[in-house]
Amino acid sequence: MLPTECLCTRLRRASRGVSKLYDDALSGVGLNVAQYSLLRHLQRLNQPSITDLAQAMGLERSTLGRNLRVLEGRNLVMLQDGADQRNRLVAMTEAGEQLVSDALDAWQGVQVQLKQRVQTHHLQALDELLASLDRP
Repeated sequence: MLPTECLCTRLRRASRGVSKLYDDALSGVGLNVAQYSLLRHLQRLNQPSITDLAQAMGLERSTLGRNLRVLEGRNLVMLQDGADQRNRLVAMTEAGEQLVSDALDAWQGVQVQLKQRVQTHHLQALDELLASLDRP
């Protein structure tokens, strides 16, 4: 890899490397890290609107919509009418709940693996750094 001082490039490289670890681990259950993250957000939010889910995940509605259509096609989520036609709600199906449950061990394995690669004080600093970068 070509060395660089560009923070954007270095963060993107690190992100791709970490995403690949999760993708490889989750491939056994048929998910990628983006799909797993979306399903976990659905579990925590309990039938959010598409807008609320997009905001919680930090995604554009159009990007989320494309991802939801893939999961809907696999019968992992279903879209329901909300208060009006512009406000659709997203719910996880039983199959989606089961798949998230099946994927949990793989996800936890990568969490442990990454935490072992980084010293404890660096993990704390990384948490703080990521939190500071996550703010507008």
